[in-house]
Amino acid sequence: MPKLSVLMPVYNTQEMHLRACIESVLGQTFSDFEFIILNDASTDENIDKIIRSYHDSRIVYIENKVNLGISESRNRLIELSKGEYLAVVDHDDISLPYRFAEEVKWLDSHPETGVVSGIIESWIDDGSKVIMRAPEVDIEIQKKMLMECCCWHPACMMRKSVLQKYDLRYEKIFSPSEDYALFCRLIGKTGFRNIQKPLLYYRNHAGNTSHIKAKEMRNATKVIQDFARRDNPDLWNLVSLDLFKKHRIRLFGILPIIKIEESVDRIVIYLFSKIPLFTIEKGRWRKR
Repeated sequence: MPKLSVLMPVYNTQEMHLRACIESVLGQTFSDFEFIILNDASTDENIDKIIRSYHDSRIVYIENKVNLGISESRNRLIELSKGEYLAVVDHDDISLPYRFAEEVKWLDSHPETGVVSGIIESWIDDGSKVIMRAPEVDIEIQKKMLMECCCWHPACMMRKSVLQKYDLRYEKIFSPSEDYALFCRLIGKTGFRNIQKPLLYYRNHAGNTSHIKAKEMRNATKVIQDFARRDNPDLWNLVSLDLFKKHRIRLFGILPIIKIEESVDRIVIYLFSKIPLFTIEKGRWRKR
């Protein structure tokens, strides 16, 4: 049985990107893995030829008869996996050669951790690069997760037993933010870690889902944050306390005329520090 299952859904990927991705996996310094490639009924017939051109015994190539979409394809990959750990690979990114070794080493030595990721380097269409960092330690990751996804999914590795224990999978209803939803379901159930070194080159181009489905991602993110905050009230209270701020506007520098209380989800404006005037809440305002 392999230690690691590398899970990669593929759909109509550019040949240059797909080959670079596959070769970055096959070139890892850690080699005890199965590489499951799932062709999600690509309409580009060249995809099949590209994948079949690689002759490596670690590759397990399967095809969906019909297009299932990303969430159901990822779930099918999980069901097919045999490894103790699951490495996420997107079909156009490049994993640095030491990525799997670093993540396996962390999970082996930290059984309390169920998800590990790291820093990614984002390659943009214009040729520029951006280093995308994230909090390192568990509590800071879980707190920030209530505000935004701060564990880079394309570079992550998960402990399969954690998903099995809590019967968790990617939820199609939250696509294209199914990865963020899964991480939020794991808050309070397992530990997170972001290794503070680059693990992945991420292609940030016009064809990314984050650009094509930006509105859907924003809507899904709002719903995900709502359930994550509701399900983790103590953690949400900590986040709210961290973000709570007070401001006062004084007449002649002495008499407080206006007090502004700013929290994570609202701003309340008071006259003379006591009389509520307005509340600005999630992009809306209302008179008190």
